[in-house]
Amino acid sequence: MKSHNPIITGNTVTLTWHGEQAPYLLSDLHGWEEHPQPFQAVDKGGWAVSFELPLNAYLEYAFYDPQTKQRLPDPLNRKRVYNGVGGWNHFFYMPEAQPTPWLKPPSGGLRGQITRYTVTAERVTASKARRVWLYRPPGNDPLPLLLVYDGEDYLRRGKLAVIVDNLIAARRIRPLAIAFVQNGGAARMVEYSQADSTLLFVMRQILPLAACELNLVDYEKHPGVHGVLGASMGGLMAVFTALCLPFVFGKAISQAGAFALWQQETVTMQMVRYFPKPDVQLWLDCGVMDFLREPNRRMAALLSEKGYRATYRENGGAHNYTTWRNACVEALETLFG
Repeated sequence: MKSHNPIITGNTVTLTWHGEQAPYLLSDLHGWEEHPQPFQAVDKGGWAVSFELPLNAYLEYAFYDPQTKQRLPDPLNRKRVYNGVGGWNHFFYMPEAQPTPWLKPPSGGLRGQITRYTVTAERVTASKARRVWLYRPPGNDPLPLLLVYDGEDYLRRGKLAVIVDNLIAARRIRPLAIAFVQNGGAARMVEYSQADSTLLFVMRQILPLAACELNLVDYEKHPGVHGVLGASMGGLMAVFTALCLPFVFGKAISQAGAFALWQQETVTMQMVRYFPKPDVQLWLDCGVMDFLREPNRRMAALLSEKGYRATYRENGGAHNYTTWRNACVEALETLFG
């Protein structure tokens, strides 16, 4: 048995375990707890499980004890990432995949400035207050704003401020400001389910705060100058925001957007299908192992059919912030290049 995980031969990945009993494998590829994968005995005390992956794949996985219902660490792979729900996943990249090169903070640290605020959210959200982080790049010129749903996750797990810092410094994108908006916690699903109250919160609280604290381009003089970004339910909400408020947010980035919920087409898809086409530019991306890939393919086809300015990309990842972090660079260059 090899002493490291994973063992990669071409497209074949093998994970091993040493012990009297073997755990089950949970992963992006197999739907996590919905389809635990058993290990097979290969010698005395040695177990293995093999599967195929694209050469550009990024995979997160965990080992699971079916008796105790607890996850077990993989002693043969020290690479771990926080999964956002109180635990950790192991991960690896296939030979033709790699992390985005824009993650290293610029020399001397972050060039832009991040300031934290608390805004009133009563009556239009599920909480009385909401945290917002504003990012301001160096310089004094008026800036377009990028509104980010699930802002705290994109700031801390997605490293978006560092990525934007590097892209601006390399002149790959124009300087832009960012409003990282905290989600509604337990009410996130409701607030991001194409809710008019969330749009009201953005227009009454977030946009005025950003306009007061940052030197923003005037959207009334330059309609559609601002952009909006989100993932999963936040990706759905990002496209909904642009369709409803195209005079403010003329650009939207959706990463693994939840365009169908429990096999039901969302209002956002129906707006694309039946409503007049607004002047917006859209970006959609999704991982090939993401459970939302098919709804994203259907949305991309519908946008093309209706003549939208829209780009769709698939990548080798799944439904996680590492995938979205690696994929957002091309999205930013396309919409803010």
